[in-house]
Amino acid sequence: MSSQENELRRHVIDAARAYYDFKHKPKKVFKPGDRIPYAGRVFDEREIEYLIDAALDFWLTTGRYAEQFERSFAQFLGARHCSLTNSGSSANLLAFMALTSPKLGERRINKGDEVITVAAGFPTTVAPIVQYGAVPVFVDVTLPTYNIDCSQLEEALSEKTKAIMVAHTLGNPFDLEHVKGFCDKHHLWLIEDNCDALGAKYYQNGEWQYTGTIGHIGTSSFYPPHHMTMGEGGAVYTNDTTLKRLIESYRDWGRDCWCASGHDNTCRKRFDQQFGELPLGYDHKYVYSHFGYNLKVTDMQAAIGCAQLEKVPQFVEVRKQNWQLLKNELAELDHFFVMPEATTNSDPSWFGYLLTVREGVGFTRDQIVQHLEAKGIQTRMLFAGNLIKHPCFDEMRATKDGFRVVRDLPTTDRIMHDTFWVGVYPGMTESMLHYMVEQIRYFCRK
Repeated sequence: MSSQENELRRHVIDAARAYYDFKHKPKKVFKPGDRIPYAGRVFDEREIEYLIDAALDFWLTTGRYAEQFERSFAQFLGARHCSLTNSGSSANLLAFMALTSPKLGERRINKGDEVITVAAGFPTTVAPIVQYGAVPVFVDVTLPTYNIDCSQLEEALSEKTKAIMVAHTLGNPFDLEHVKGFCDKHHLWLIEDNCDALGAKYYQNGEWQYTGTIGHIGTSSFYPPHHMTMGEGGAVYTNDTTLKRLIESYRDWGRDCWCASGHDNTCRKRFDQQFGELPLGYDHKYVYSHFGYNLKVTDMQAAIGCAQLEKVPQFVEVRKQNWQLLKNELAELDHFFVMPEATTNSDPSWFGYLLTVREGVGFTRDQIVQHLEAKGIQTRMLFAGNLIKHPCFDEMRATKDGFRVVRDLPTTDRIMHDTFWVGVYPGMTESMLHYMVEQIRYFCRK
């Protein structure tokens, strides 16, 4: 890069940093009644600088920042491989589809095979299973962790079971020791949907490990409300090199070649191989071993991610502090609400503070939610509540085909009716958190 180019680039970036100070740098002091979002992006001039730097390259698709992020994110998690994609939902799709590859032989997931999961969560944990033609098998969850009920796993098991695909609920790890042990015992795949739990840890085999790295594949989302953001974006990570190549094949059109974008002949056999019924020596860059997609991320998104990744440890600590403040201040209301608790042997990276209204307290979940929203405090349900009660399951439920439920799902149904959560994200100030506490207390005492 010439000195003139360096000077011009620095001038543009300096102007962008000045614009951040003018336009985006937080200046407003919270006043009661101001809107308190449940989550949001937290950034400074560093993200702007990286974004402009990537934009000036005008490479647009996956490039140097994407490569840097994949290396740094894998290193942060302690995983061998990280593959960037365009959303957390795409990450879940790629994680699941990788396990359907014919290259896995007898271990591949075939249409009609079963995958154990839960209905109390976000739909894109389950959607890839249904869309492929496998069968989700739903088990209940438990309070106060809001995670999979491990006591139902043996009952959920059948000769068709091939995998467990389940999320760590709102940053609280599920019982990985039990679930991983069950998978190992029965030779099942384990996909950890880690989209709401980046930075959470679980004590396993005498050491703390990041969630998402204990199963065979983990996934993350970088949508703005999540622990870090690229605007849109996601990642799939694994310690298995074979799975990494399958993930990237499905991400990159289904190709057999694993050359990085802009590179040729990594395998040194580009024109020397035989595939399917293609002519001998057909260009390996255009050989497709899977029916794949184009789910790559842009380098501008990855650049933002590189800046955000520097802040993740701080983000996680602030989330923990905010969650603990709410827990301490709301403890006196435990006769009104089921209060959330961390899973044994876990160190959660909280995404929100869950409250489940107890029976017979004189008010409903909907009433307190309406009060908080009227006071400017944004609330959220625990995503789908009970996914199988949604319109997307109408046809499947009517025909009783395409999914299976272990017993009933009483706790999942209770969550659907009685549970909500408020935010703990790093953009919240103590005055915001204390106002939330004040309004929850006021409503309960009223």
